[in-house]
Amino acid sequence: MLIVQKYGGSSVANPERVFNVAKRIIDTYKQGNKVVVVLSAQGKTTDELIAKAHEIDPNPSKREMDMLISTGEQQSVALMAMAINKLGYPAVSLNAFQVGMHTNRTYSNARLKRIDTERIESELDRKNIVLVTGFQGINKFDDITTLGRSGSDTTAVAIAAALRADKCEIYTDVDGVYTADPRIVKDARKLNEITYDEMLELAALGAKVLHHRSVEIAKKYNVELVVRSSLNNSEGTIVREVCNVEKMLVSGVAGDKNVARISVMGIPDTPGKAFDLFSLLAKNKISVDIILQSIGRDGTKDISFTLARTDLNDAINVIKENLDRLGAKDVVYKEDVAKVSIVGAGMATNPGIAAMMFEAMYNAGINISMISTSEVKISVLIDEKHTEEAMNAIHDRFRLAMER
Repeated sequence: MLIVQKYGGSSVANPERVFNVAKRIIDTYKQGNKVVVVLSAQGKTTDELIAKAHEIDPNPSKREMDMLISTGEQQSVALMAMAINKLGYPAVSLNAFQVGMHTNRTYSNARLKRIDTERIESELDRKNIVLVTGFQGINKFDDITTLGRSGSDTTAVAIAAALRADKCEIYTDVDGVYTADPRIVKDARKLNEITYDEMLELAALGAKVLHHRSVEIAKKYNVELVVRSSLNNSEGTIVREVCNVEKMLVSGVAGDKNVARISVMGIPDTPGKAFDLFSLLAKNKISVDIILQSIGRDGTKDISFTLARTDLNDAINVIKENLDRLGAKDVVYKEDVAKVSIVGAGMATNPGIAAMMFEAMYNAGINISMISTSEVKISVLIDEKHTEEAMNAIHDRFRLAMER
């Protein structure tokens, strides 16, 4: 079998953990498998590199940041190769340039375009364990790019798809995918399996187990994922196309604090103004999420939307520069908000799910300012200070419903 494994930064944070992971990799190799391993930077290395950059320039160029922070993964794969070699097994480390991990031009949040598999395949043919840097690629200028935080998940799944691997195992510091973050919701329980669609929504809505783009690739190329702990031998959670959801009302509750709300006030209530606003944001690579438009009065309307807090300043500047073009009177924003969501493939066939969620919020005395729904998720915007309280209240409401 050809198996791709990915280990997160906490799994290789110190020499003891490096050797622990090395032994796991060797165990897989000794079973007669071809093994490709993707690694993240050790521990808090990426954060430390970002801090070093900010000591020099609080607003450094994205190109130079990618050059800097990509070095963390290169350290990881080299050290892991040394550990595996020391234990008596063949291993080789490769960075994105050596592999040929091609991305688009976007620094700090690049998207993979293609992967050259020849080098990896030749190393596998030589019976080597292949260690590949996660999180990074190269653009058409041969500059290093990075895929965004947690991008090593995407690297691993993309390599698994390109190599047509039999399995992609994502090792992390948790036992699998839980119904909520167990550090926040004490009654959260581990799921044995979850669908791509559910996992994609949870990842996009703030669950930090998997990078959302990794799930997109897994779904597109039907890569079966297994999420499990690198610290024990638990079975983990399988992410696949179809799962048994008959007894599940919702699969998970997620909270996301990387959210801000913008309101564009006094836009003319005429056709095409929403297009003008959101096409302007799209051209500046700013993604939006929940959108709410007020009922027009006095010939104007207000449009509110949410976006990642990290995009807030860029969005505000773009809108202010184009207030006359939009015909808007003002733009206001709010940062201390959060998005809380429920996700479940069983929601579409179970009436009353939204009512149960809103009941939980009402009983907890938490106000909702915006709502967004789809077939597999409901998201609400609330004050950030109530995030953990809301997650617990919602999780308890659905847990009790399941036990009846």
